[in-house]
Amino acid sequence: MMSRTHRGGTPSRAARRRTRTTPRLPLRHLLPCVILFALMAMLMLRGYVHSEILADHRVRPPVANDRVPKKILDGGPVIDTRSGRRTSLEVPDRELVLTFDDGPDPTWTPKVLDVLRKHDAHAVFFITGTMASRHPDLVRRMVDEGHEIGLHTFNHPDLSLQSKARIDWELSQNQLALAGAAGIRTSLFRPPYSSFSERMDNRTWPVTEYIGSRGYITVVSDIDSQDWSRPGVDEIIRRSMPEDGNGGVVLMHDSGGDRSQTVAALDRYITGLQDKGYEFDTLTGALDAPSAHTPVTGVGLWKGKAWVALVQASEKTTGILVVALAVIGALVLARFGLMLILSVAHARRVRRRAFRWGPNGPVTEPVSVLVPAYNEAKCIEKTVRSLVAGDHPIEVLVIDDGSGDGTADIVEELSRELATDPAVRHDVRVVRQENAGKPAALNRGIANARHDLIVMMDGDTVFEPSTVRELVQPFADPRVGAVAGNAKVGNRDTLIGAWQHIEYVMGFNLDRRMYDILRCMPTIPGAVGAFRREALDRVGGMSEDTLAEDTDITMAMHRDGWHVVYAEKARAWTEAPESVQQLWSQRYRWSYGTMQAIWKHRAALFERGASGRFGRVGLPLVSLFMVVAPLLAPLFDVFLVYGLVFGPTEKTIAAWLGILAVQAVCAAYAFHLDKERMTHLLSLPLQQLLYRQLMYVVLLQSWITALTGGRLRWQKLRRTGAVGLPGAQPQPQEPKTGSPVA
Repeated sequence: MMSRTHRGGTPSRAARRRTRTTPRLPLRHLLPCVILFALMAMLMLRGYVHSEILADHRVRPPVANDRVPKKILDGGPVIDTRSGRRTSLEVPDRELVLTFDDGPDPTWTPKVLDVLRKHDAHAVFFITGTMASRHPDLVRRMVDEGHEIGLHTFNHPDLSLQSKARIDWELSQNQLALAGAAGIRTSLFRPPYSSFSERMDNRTWPVTEYIGSRGYITVVSDIDSQDWSRPGVDEIIRRSMPEDGNGGVVLMHDSGGDRSQTVAALDRYITGLQDKGYEFDTLTGALDAPSAHTPVTGVGLWKGKAWVALVQASEKTTGILVVALAVIGALVLARFGLMLILSVAHARRVRRRAFRWGPNGPVTEPVSVLVPAYNEAKCIEKTVRSLVAGDHPIEVLVIDDGSGDGTADIVEELSRELATDPAVRHDVRVVRQENAGKPAALNRGIANARHDLIVMMDGDTVFEPSTVRELVQPFADPRVGAVAGNAKVGNRDTLIGAWQHIEYVMGFNLDRRMYDILRCMPTIPGAVGAFRREALDRVGGMSEDTLAEDTDITMAMHRDGWHVVYAEKARAWTEAPESVQQLWSQRYRWSYGTMQAIWKHRAALFERGASGRFGRVGLPLVSLFMVVAPLLAPLFDVFLVYGLVFGPTEKTIAAWLGILAVQAVCAAYAFHLDKERMTHLLSLPLQQLLYRQLMYVVLLQSWITALTGGRLRWQKLRRTGAVGLPGAQPQPQEPKTGSPVA
């Protein structure tokens, strides 16, 4: 019988098939999911311990008490219903048990503890699980200084409105927090919204009985300071005074608001009563009973510590997020402010009647236009025809990078057709090469170009007749080494296209005006850019070191001392991705390539001259506005959702609308400068909610890919060839095919 595996040889066909079909989740996909899940978990935990999630703030009005035993109504503040008992206890004469509810509070509890320590007095603190989880150090201090701890539920709900399951949950979570904070559990309990035993009614008494069945002693009060109402120090003291030397349980609060009056009253209160012979002790101390505290060991202790650690982590995470939100808010506002101010300055400068790019203008010398193409059969004819329809003398070089769809043959046939047209004065040539990537194709084109001014464009882009002429005019200034054109989205009739249209007009072109003024333009767009051959030669041509060769070459130009400017009238219409998957692939490559370029040119931070200026001005701005700010910007939306569900809804909506209004103003101004219709801005709010999240995940994946040492390959987007010049009638054509590519 044949074995299913081949020993010492290659795996069987079935084994290979199983290997190929085994799904694997890449680390760059897994880590964003883990980070997102962890962030959501931290925020949910934070909301829970701040009583924003699962909290119930309802309070029932009192009802009849005819089913409450009379001896409970007439008895003391300590009620024992354990094991079916129905007894109550009073505190002995001249003994006072100070009790403090709702803490621990980071501001007022330490002050209360300081006063108690000053007078060598002890008390009982009825803590909530939410506060104990957030401030475990204060609970430990209470225990270390000899005070007693009681439970006051986790979220402070009215237990008469809760199910037994919810009551058990409130008790167990409260005990878990206490175990994590101080390593103990307690048998003392005080229901929220309770007062005197005589006010027990038919709804609260069953809860008290159930609490006893769970092993707890219920402690109410018989002296209420009503300090929560802040009636004044003298009034708090008056209300807290015992009668005729009687003992009692005194109700005060160390949390829940401003407790300065409580602290001030407590000092005078203890001093005055100690002088009259009163003692201040814990409840079990006053009753001469065993301690209410029991040490927690083993799994229970570690569960408590883990809980407290998680809560602390959620608090710190939220704190960091709040700081990050403030930072990103400042960055966003600074960026918008800079864009508006500098864009106005740029527009005024280049739109003056007397404006000239330089002393050598206008530029009329011929230009070489390079069109790197890989499988662009659907687009290439429109691209070439738009070029030969231009009003500036050019030669067109289509560098076919090993296309398999007959792209080169289409161009060669078109070239023969145009050669017979006397109205066409432009030369169209094809340069074929084995597939080597866009940078290699551009370098091949540079080597074959006949002219010193070189325009580069994508194979899916169409130029207006004046684009080349407008694009090369800045070369009248001999200091200019490269020019960025105005890339515009041609297929903007879909929602994704409209969102990208907004991004191009506002996020790219408005940015370029700002960067032009600051002389740190980060990227010459691959769709429409021009270069001086001398500048290209000095920086070594197009590099294959990064996936963003356009950003890489632009940064190299700055470091070599060349000026890089923006020509707003040099418009090019490009085909943007039409699906989420294609958009994801494109932006993933852009983001990762930009990070690679920043890292590649990091030495500019420490260099002198033009390189140092770009390193200390351009690189920080590019890093902040193109990497850090977009990565943190979704925090606005995270807090928007959190605030809508758990927080102050009105303030949250107002803050988000404020940010959106600032963005809308910038976008409207950008559309005004580009003479675009404002109707596309109707999708801006939806873009901010959905599109930005996609860009955030893409950027996060780029970070992860970079940090984990991953490499991203070039990804070709599928084209439709649907983009033409505005106002032109679409001419649907089947792609021409020729002989197979050699």
